[in-house]
Amino acid sequence: MPITFAAPVPILRSFDETKAREFYCGFLGFKVDFEHRFEPGLPLYMGLSRDAFVLHLSEHHGDASPGATLHVPMIGIAHFQQELASKAYKYGRPGIQSQPWGEEMTVHDPFGNRIRFVEKPAPGA
Repeated sequence: MPITFAAPVPILRSFDETKAREFYCGFLGFKVDFEHRFEPGLPLYMGLSRDAFVLHLSEHHGDASPGATLHVPMIGIAHFQQELASKAYKYGRPGIQSQPWGEEMTVHDPFGNRIRFVEKPAPGA
């Protein structure tokens, strides 16, 4: 039987459910796939997605440390940047920078994590 791997699902640390929803759902346009608490009042573990980009947010102390950086390949970065700019999010207005590996836009979540969206240059460009 061959060995195969699926796309990884990063787990990012979060500390505040309201801020997490505002940033990931309201600003970045993710949808909530599931939510889990062992009982009311305990930390939240939440799955989010937008297209093929899937991630989990955890308020659990041992799951992750704040300050992670994700590199997210994508297509349509200019349109995504315009979408984000139209929302006038008061905690960030990301721009696009040209890098040797492509066009890059970095967003910072409320918990110290960074997401770098990157669109590779077209072949031959």
